Amino acid sequence: MKVALVTGGATGIGAATVRELASQGVAVAFQYSSSAKEAADLESEILKKNLKVKSFQADLSKPESAKELVNRIEKDFGSIDILINNAGLMTDSSIIDMSENLWDEAMQVNLSSTFRLVKYCAPNMLKNKWGRIINISSQVALTGSANHAHYSAAKAGLLGFTYSAAKEYGKAGVTVNAVLPGRIETKMIAERSKGRLEEWLSQTPMNRLGTAEEVSGVIAFLASDKASYITGAAINVNGGLVMG
Repeated sequence: MKVALVTGGATGIGAATVRELASQGVAVAFQYSSSAKEAADLESEILKKNLKVKSFQADLSKPESAKELVNRIEKDFGSIDILINNAGLMTDSSIIDMSENLWDEAMQVNLSSTFRLVKYCAPNMLKNKWGRIINISSQVALTGSANHAHYSAAKAGLLGFTYSAAKEYGKAGVTVNAVLPGRIETKMIAERSKGRLEEWLSQTPMNRLGTAEEVSGVIAFLASDKASYITGAAINVNGGLVMG
């Protein structure tokens, strides 16, 4: 049985990914930071189906948390075969008004935690000659976003990191890819779309928001044997909002 770690797995795209992987017979460990109730509910839901899942609380803004998280999961599940770096934090600030702390927090959660988790998960993948790493970026990595320079920069950084890791690990049969969601029906988007939904839909050729399941389906495919010759890819899941 393959073992997966999904960060930010209690809600939204992360929760959909946990459900999808578990339904395919993967043992899923998922990390959450503050969504304790959602994590407990999701774990209970999946366990009732006699599937293997366990939630782990960790604050990925703290550098030491990544190694501690991996150690805890490996103790319970064994080595991690599939790593989904989905945890994210989006705050608002203009560049001029942005504090050093706000910038650093965005980098730690959205970019540096991915570096650390890959650092600690990759050795066993390389040893086993099989592994899947999927980093969840964003459309803003390609377009930028006013008042979100810190978030956009971190998500763009994930692309460069993905391509570099793909080149390092390809010979060992470990694939590294990025998924770039557009405007997906999540709690974060629901809050940010107020008063702007019509404008957003007009910018999207498919004229609707995406669902978390539409993103998790792509993630699960990239995590499977069917995607064994796909690495270094950045796949848009955005209804045509950004093309290419």
